[in-house]
Amino acid sequence: MTIGLLSDNHGYWDERLNHHLEDCDEIWHAGDIGSLEVIDAIKALQPQKARIVFGNIDNHVIRSESAEELRWEIEGIKFFMTHIGGRPGRYAKGVRQSLLSHRPNVFICGHSHLLLVKQDESWGGLYMNPGACGMQGFHQKRTLIKFEIKKGALHDMKVVELGDRMRRQRV
Repeated sequence: MTIGLLSDNHGYWDERLNHHLEDCDEIWHAGDIGSLEVIDAIKALQPQKARIVFGNIDNHVIRSESAEELRWEIEGIKFFMTHIGGRPGRYAKGVRQSLLSHRPNVFICGHSHLLLVKQDESWGGLYMNPGACGMQGFHQKRTLIKFEIKKGALHDMKVVELGDRMRRQRV
């Protein structure tokens, strides 16, 4: 099973995402979607297999189409996804307790716009933040993560770079 993981579009859908995500069995979005058009683009690629959480910039309409947090299991791997999660050593309020209580194998979040995949021994799982796909924020490169789930493990993880975030020109 191939997974495409993205976050922080802020309403921007790069057409190259279609190419990178078309072979995915599931598409997961870790929040700050920014517009219904982004949800529509995801569902056009994978209408039955989209897992989407909303972020802090998302309005009530987007929130009605997504969840604040999701927990699920695939091939014995327990996943937990929310938008504002913090990072290893500095988790957002309530996240650390949730990680310790539920013990997912993989914790996914967005918000920081900083790509990071790291084993965190403090709760015993893998932390994943795919960075940001959109043009807004302080990130330099737009990124997403693709990986496979095979025989109860994550395999062939790779970062897909979508190019530079465009900077505003000085006048």
